[in-house]
Amino acid sequence: MAFSVNEFRSQMVGDGARPNLFEVSMPFPGFAQPGDAQRKLTFMCKTAQLPGSTIGVVPVQYFGRELKFAGNRSFTDWTITVINDEDFIIRNAFERWMNGINSHSLNVRNPLAGSPGSYTVDADVTQFGKQGATLKKYRFLGLFPQDIAPIDVDWGSNDSIEEFTITLSYQWWEAAADQVA
Repeated sequence: MAFSVNEFRSQMVGDGARPNLFEVSMPFPGFAQPGDAQRKLTFMCKTAQLPGSTIGVVPVQYFGRELKFAGNRSFTDWTITVINDEDFIIRNAFERWMNGINSHSLNVRNPLAGSPGSYTVDADVTQFGKQGATLKKYRFLGLFPQDIAPIDVDWGSNDSIEEFTITLSYQWWEAAADQVA
């Protein structure tokens, strides 16, 4: 097959999906008393990922040869990066969420977070096209924070805004029906 730029271009639908056209929507459990954190997170979530998954391999030995069979699916943790402003609403909501799951000093769970259904939420990440249409939407089910990264403070960090990452665990993800025709 000869090299053909026009053939390549004809395969590139919509000039390609752009990684900066996305939004994250995530509620917080009631015990986290989030205030306006859910709405604000939609604007302040700087980075996220469209999810991946892995199917494990079950190796079985037979007459000196390894045969591979499909195993169970596993889902890697999901990490988002949040822009921090001076009200700390989002960071405070995540800290209260984690504290409700397991407190700092007592090593106990908040009674309002007693069951997995009360401390987990479902969250969405939506990929948009350049004309604003939804291209793809993923829902993370049974999600909860497992790590709030520290925020570095530094006398030499001029002309910058704080950011922090949150690593979240979840049970599985589901993709909305294909959006693009």
